[in-house]
Amino acid sequence: MQKITLLIHCKDQKGIIAAVTSFISKVEGNITYLDQHVDVEQNVFFMRLESEFLIAADFANVKTIFEQTIAKDFSMSWDFYVKEIKPKMALFVSKYNHCLYDILGRFSAGELNIEIPLIISNHNDLKPIADQFNVPFYHVPFAKECREEAEQQQIALLQKYQINFIVLARYMQIITPKLISLYENNIINIHHSFLPAFPGAKPYHSAFKRGVKIIGATSHYVTEELDEGPIIEQDITRVSHINSVADFIMKGKDLERTVLARAIKLHSERKVMIYDNKTVVFY
Repeated sequence: MQKITLLIHCKDQKGIIAAVTSFISKVEGNITYLDQHVDVEQNVFFMRLESEFLIAADFANVKTIFEQTIAKDFSMSWDFYVKEIKPKMALFVSKYNHCLYDILGRFSAGELNIEIPLIISNHNDLKPIADQFNVPFYHVPFAKECREEAEQQQIALLQKYQINFIVLARYMQIITPKLISLYENNIINIHHSFLPAFPGAKPYHSAFKRGVKIIGATSHYVTEELDEGPIIEQDITRVSHINSVADFIMKGKDLERTVLARAIKLHSERKVMIYDNKTVVFY
C-alpha cells in the first residue's frame, strides 16, 4: 500500500473539492483524510488530502495527469508527497544542547518520520552528542572573515546529503541570503519569545526585569528579514514574581524544545502551507 499527501492552494471557486476527490477515485485512490480552509479576505482556497493506493501507482504519471487537468483548470499551486519517502533534515547547532538532545531523542524513539543525515555546527562542543546518536557531525567555522567559504561548505554538504529542509536548533549565526534562497520556506528556526519581543542575547533577563506574567517560544520559517518569517508554532507558560531568572531560563528551554519539535513534525508531515508570509496549519 502506498500513501500520498496532496497540498493545494488557489483562488476560491466552485467545484474544487468535487474535482479533486473525483480525480483521486479515478486513479484508484482511497481518501483517508481531507481538510480545507478558505481565506475569505483574500479569496484563497487551501486543501490537504491524504489517500491510500492498494496497488502501487505510477505517481509521475498521476502528477502529470493532475497537472494537465485539475491543476490547470483551477490554476492551482500544488504538490504530491509520497509518505514512504521520508524528508531529509539537516540540523544546524552552536553550543546550546537542549533542542539537539530533544530532537535526536524523539528521532531515536520513532516520533519523527524523517531522516537526519548530518549535523552542521560552527563549534565542536556538541560533537559528542552527535557521536552518541551516530549522526555525522561537520564543524564549519562561521565568522566575518570566512563567511563566504563557510556558506560554500554548508551548501556543498547539504547538496551531498540531498537535504530537503534545515532546522536551526539554537544555531547562533545569521543564515546567508543564498542559503535562504536555496531552501525557501524550508529553514525552521526557534525563537525564545513571542515575536517580536525581548530581542538580544539575554531575553529572559529582559523579561524578568519587566515583570512579565507569561513567557513564550515561537518557531518560524527563516527569511532575509530577521525573525519576520511565517510562524509555524507557538506556546506559552506562566511565570510570576516568585520565579528567578534561572526559572525563566528553565521554563523557556522547555518551551523551545516542545515548540520546535511540534514545528518539525508539522513540517515533515506536510501539514503547513505558506501564503502571504503567514501559514495555514492543518493539525
